[in-house]
Amino acid sequence: MSTSSKTSFLENVNLSFDRAAKALDLPDGLCQQIRTCNAICEVKFGVKLRGRYEVFTGWRATHSEHVLPVKGGIRYATFADQQEVEALAALMTYKCAIVNVPYGGSKGALKIDPRKYNEEELERITRRFTQELDKRGFIGPGLNVPAPDMGTGQQMMSWIADEYQKLHPNDINARGCVTGKPVNFGGIQGRTEATGRGVQFGLQEFFRHPEDVRKAGLEGSLEGKSIVMQGLGNVGYHAAKFLQEEDGAKITAILERDGAIVNDNGLDVETVAAHLLETGGVKDFPGAEYFEDGATLLEKECDILIPAAMEGVIHQDNAERIRTRIIAEAANGPVTFEADNILRERGVAIIPDAYLNAGGVTVSYFEWLKNLSHVRFGRLDRRYEEAQGKAILDVLEEALGKPVSGPARDSLMVGPSELTLVRSGLDDTMREAYREIRELLLSNDKIKDLRTAAFGLAIQKIADIYKSMHL
Repeated sequence: MSTSSKTSFLENVNLSFDRAAKALDLPDGLCQQIRTCNAICEVKFGVKLRGRYEVFTGWRATHSEHVLPVKGGIRYATFADQQEVEALAALMTYKCAIVNVPYGGSKGALKIDPRKYNEEELERITRRFTQELDKRGFIGPGLNVPAPDMGTGQQMMSWIADEYQKLHPNDINARGCVTGKPVNFGGIQGRTEATGRGVQFGLQEFFRHPEDVRKAGLEGSLEGKSIVMQGLGNVGYHAAKFLQEEDGAKITAILERDGAIVNDNGLDVETVAAHLLETGGVKDFPGAEYFEDGATLLEKECDILIPAAMEGVIHQDNAERIRTRIIAEAANGPVTFEADNILRERGVAIIPDAYLNAGGVTVSYFEWLKNLSHVRFGRLDRRYEEAQGKAILDVLEEALGKPVSGPARDSLMVGPSELTLVRSGLDDTMREAYREIRELLLSNDKIKDLRTAAFGLAIQKIADIYKSMHL
């Protein structure tokens, strides 16, 4: 994490909240109610590993319970602390409100380097952490639903779900206690790619509004736009892959832990990802120029900069040197509040994290619905829609007097799969949320940028719920 910022991650989130709240006409004290973290739990537990006991520290924060359950990932990281967890939980509250997902915000973390433990040890640690959260009421399908985050993944989510099911054998919805599970263990198609896919859909929606594109100093579509990608983990990889393969964007630089690689003619994302998996870094990637100090490449000239790794990488010390027209925040909190002010003055468009990386929680919501309904998406209507498509095709062929062939026929003859429905639902979510953000931006002259509009939209929606409850 960057240490250049004068403000912490939590302060950055709260300052963005305060700026948006000032633009809204809300009752005294209500904004403070929305902004306050409702509960935080710290647990310490021992696990016997390699013949000795090791004590671990973890946290789970519940930021807002204006709706239940609350939702948010669990990260495993050595730098994790309570303040970071609170900041991420707050962001989750606002994120869910922005994209109309009926959850409050939560977040969890375990202070651990998962690379230092084998699979069996990680399973024992994860199951113990689940037990501690369950004892304190910080996990449950109707109460608090974790998901993967940095340092965690599908395997760990299945351990959590299995442990919770053992603790609550009579709960028919037990697998809904966590999302991001393997598909064969109650997960959903499209969850792994969801955050990166959401970044793509969010950028597509931005480029559907020519006036927003012109205001950022660009024109046209995503095709041919140069992109600098910071972080090629799960989110960065999928975002870069889809933007390159489906939208024709050009990935000119990729920044990773061991440095950065540059090719102004474009880098093939799949090939770079394979090299990264094989070698553990981007160094020695053929056909690209290597820079050991990768962070300096954040300042490389490009059309779109996508920070997809850590918070605070763009701060007051480098904000003046950032040479991009659009910053698309795929990571949580990559731009500090001070940097945000500098970049706004310079006319750089920032598509904020609270909106742009909401694909993960959106598809997690779909998975949770699937777990509660105990029916996979498409099971009830896929063949019906195939029959409807065939009926339309028959009418067309009769009217034309000849058979219809090619992609049009194929699309009519195939009913939607679970993956197709998930992608459709995510696309619709990102489109509608951006339009709501944009509507507030255009209708409130106190709001000048997308981040303030996104926070303002979240605050207004949550405030409306509280006012409806007369709290």
